[in-house]
Amino acid sequence: MPYMMMTLDGIETLARDCLIGAGASETAAASVARSTRMAERDGVRSHGLMYVPIYAEHVQCGKVNGNATPLVEQPKPGAVRVDAGSGFAHPAIDAGFDAFAGAARDNGIGVMTVFNSYNCGVLGHHAERIAEAGLLGLCFTNAPASIAPIGGSKPVIGTNPFALGVPGGDGPVFVIDQSASAIAKSEIMLRNREGEAIEPGWALDAEGNETLDAAEALKGSMVPSGGAKGFGAGLMVEIFAACLSGAVLGKDASPFSGTVGGPPNTGQCFIAVEPDALSGGGFGERVSALAAAITDQDGARLPGSRRVGARAKTAGEIAVDGGLIERIRAFV
Repeated sequence: MPYMMMTLDGIETLARDCLIGAGASETAAASVARSTRMAERDGVRSHGLMYVPIYAEHVQCGKVNGNATPLVEQPKPGAVRVDAGSGFAHPAIDAGFDAFAGAARDNGIGVMTVFNSYNCGVLGHHAERIAEAGLLGLCFTNAPASIAPIGGSKPVIGTNPFALGVPGGDGPVFVIDQSASAIAKSEIMLRNREGEAIEPGWALDAEGNETLDAAEALKGSMVPSGGAKGFGAGLMVEIFAACLSGAVLGKDASPFSGTVGGPPNTGQCFIAVEPDALSGGGFGERVSALAAAITDQDGARLPGSRRVGARAKTAGEIAVDGGLIERIRAFV
């Protein structure tokens, strides 16, 4: 089916209407639609409109409670805890964000955990939001198990990304966003949907052999980035996002894809630091010097710069697969 041109406003409206049509509340739908818009804006197609029909299907089958009301509590001055109620992560994060950022400013550091949650979209966008508030943000989210330990064959942790948002005088200086796997699982899902081969070093099949077949990869295990180091990073994320938040471990969570199982009830953890309180006011100068040491080199770039660069290209209209638009509109 031919591609159709859509504006970012149109993409956000389509995503919101689809989720409301599937049975989600206006608040939840609007929050997830904003996330969809940002993913498409940054060229992260695997977390954009492609995921919207999956979200809608999960609302309808009960894997996500589209009408959940997040419950926010603050058990300690620097600690905010949010029960997402088996609903979308996005509105739960929104519900606790002001208290979380305020805790960081009041105490020098603040931590927010979210449990009984779901896929939170592009984790780097949440780190960027913290940095836009003038705070140093470190974020973690766990996912259903898809990576086996080195030497093992049974997946124990998910792709488990972490993200760091670094603030500056004129907004975020840079954002690091990387997963424990060599590639995001959603990218393999995208390749499988479009019938394309995956790249070497991305995944193993169910027998533990390297595969370039996306369908076989989804039956097997993701390859950790950097081998044992990648698995260790993913294990660290599991500690913060699942153990510290009280969420379901990735090994026990239902998949983010398909309709099998109930709500995955995974979790997130966000840490915000007021930089001047701990640096004596020298944070900004040192970050600027560090960033310049990278950008002053020909061919070198700051983490996240490709996403920022994509924003200029998507300021007008974006080409969207017509078949995908039809699948989304079927829920409206």
